[in-house]
Amino acid sequence: MDFPCIDRLETRQKDLAQEGPEPHYQRVVTGYELYSHKEPFVCSHGGVLPKYDIAYETWGTLNSARDNAVLIHTGLSASSHARSHDKNPNPGWWEKFIGPGLAIDTNKFFVICTNAIGGCYGSTGPGSIDPATGYHYGSRFPLLTINDIIRAQFNLLDSLKIDKLYASVGASMGGMQSLMAAKLFPERVGRLITISACARSHPYSIALRFAQRQVLMSDPNFNRGFYYGKIPPHVGMKLARQIATVTYRSGPEWEQRFGRRRQYSEKSPAFCPDFLIETYIDHQSEKFCLQYDANSLIYLSKAMDMFDVSASVTERLDKNIQEAREKLSKGGSAQNQINPTVCMVESEQGQAQTSPSETESDIREDLVKGVENIQHPTLVLGVQSDILFPIKQQKEIADILREAGNSRVTYYELDALYGHDTFLIDVTNVGAAIKGHLENLIS
Repeated sequence: MDFPCIDRLETRQKDLAQEGPEPHYQRVVTGYELYSHKEPFVCSHGGVLPKYDIAYETWGTLNSARDNAVLIHTGLSASSHARSHDKNPNPGWWEKFIGPGLAIDTNKFFVICTNAIGGCYGSTGPGSIDPATGYHYGSRFPLLTINDIIRAQFNLLDSLKIDKLYASVGASMGGMQSLMAAKLFPERVGRLITISACARSHPYSIALRFAQRQVLMSDPNFNRGFYYGKIPPHVGMKLARQIATVTYRSGPEWEQRFGRRRQYSEKSPAFCPDFLIETYIDHQSEKFCLQYDANSLIYLSKAMDMFDVSASVTERLDKNIQEAREKLSKGGSAQNQINPTVCMVESEQGQAQTSPSETESDIREDLVKGVENIQHPTLVLGVQSDILFPIKQQKEIADILREAGNSRVTYYELDALYGHDTFLIDVTNVGAAIKGHLENLIS
């Protein structure tokens, strides 16, 4: 039996050894602006970034009142390049949604999109140089939460002298961020849109992301996160992306597009990509495996796992930050002030896990209490074919907001074939929902 797919991986390994250590993802995105935060930034689970950068891009014009800004939060592996512009004419990941007359109308709004801290497209992340050592952070980078990402973004808004956003918009991990922005800074967000996200990560999606991290960390080249300047863990990244790709789309779509057709029906079956669905997954993962930093995937996917808007979780994270700040103010070192491993376990135990004395009613009450200050006009959008963030999670967001007294919640379900990726593909329906929510509320 021949294994041409393994042969290709081995060939790529040799090519990477000859090409040198420059990460391919550093060549993916250009033309962004850079905000540099010079003060120490305390993270929720311990650890302090002595400084950090955020890559961001903008479209449209900020009005004289500085109140027409729309902040777009990205999914896990997206960059700040949501739409093309003069400094980077390549199409952005939300190209057909942002622009004059489009869903997010740049004739009306000043649109901002950032690369989240922890990422690898210009913002400070594990691949950045730690000023304390002169080497890449690698797995010395502090654990991040969605809360941390939002706090860093609002420091950027401060630098732009934007006191209040017209709207906070995001899908997937971006939908988590959008919800958390309204929770952490309710007075600075006018309205919010959360698409294909959740109020807390549930076991199914946690399990899927865990499997991705495990196959990635099992790559011999991963080297516990210290692979910079060496051959990157491209095989682990490819396998992780294959798992992810299965969760991003839907069975009905693949049945319609590929069915059970094989690439070469006249040839004998093979263990390497054979069915058309296998060739699709192989192609998508091959394209991705060198375009994103492995550590960024690990850190940001873990931040997604830990996401929870419950009051008790937020209070615990706030307490962690306060304790670390107090230590810093007393002359402590800007290194880990709290054991991140211990904090991670404690957070997960208090997150969506039930203890013997914790009932479903207790969990629900905690969630509702956590969103009591989100009284903004809100659009919650979900997709019936989404298996990564099932529609019940979108219903949960809308329900707890309403139970918390928010009477301005609009909830839509889309009957689309594209699964979780619908927010990237269905310009007509997703775009219309976004445009309607933003423009119908312009005073």
